[in-house]
Amino acid sequence: MSLRTVRILLWLPLIGFLVVLGLVSSGLIKPHDASIRSQMVGKPLPAFSLPSARAGQSALTSVSFADGKVRLVNIFGSWCVPCAAEMPQLAELKRAGVTIDGIASRDTPADSLAFLKRYGDPFDRIGDDRTSAVQIAIGSSGVPETYVVDGKGIIRAQHIGPIGPQDIADILAAVKDAQ
Repeated sequence: MSLRTVRILLWLPLIGFLVVLGLVSSGLIKPHDASIRSQMVGKPLPAFSLPSARAGQSALTSVSFADGKVRLVNIFGSWCVPCAAEMPQLAELKRAGVTIDGIASRDTPADSLAFLKRYGDPFDRIGDDRTSAVQIAIGSSGVPETYVVDGKGIIRAQHIGPIGPQDIADILAAVKDAQ
């Protein structure tokens, strides 16, 4: 073996280490987005009918979304800590004139209503989705998730996770775009 070959072989482990270090650090600087996006964005809401979580209120149905009015659909649970954290932002959106319907996932009406009494109730209507069937059909992978639905019942946008103060402008823009 020549001296030149030996020198190259001595540098190979260091070069390999630097390549691996570069790949790992690039993943730390810009981590992979593991959010699962709904395949239903751009498509009509799936057909559903959920009993109301509020006594005396009519059912929440997919047909009721084709009334010409843009609205948000927020999937939440009384057991969900991030859902409680986003309630002030949902209240702000409601004050801005946005209609918001809720879908209570894997919950009971009593627990849902107690949660809303404690954290505020921004919802016009609340559907009781105890088995998460509608949540899954919409393409939601967890709670909270919020969808912008246009006046024809087409899902126009999806917000994954809790709505923070920094998200209000984007959601209002998505509502305006859906009109």
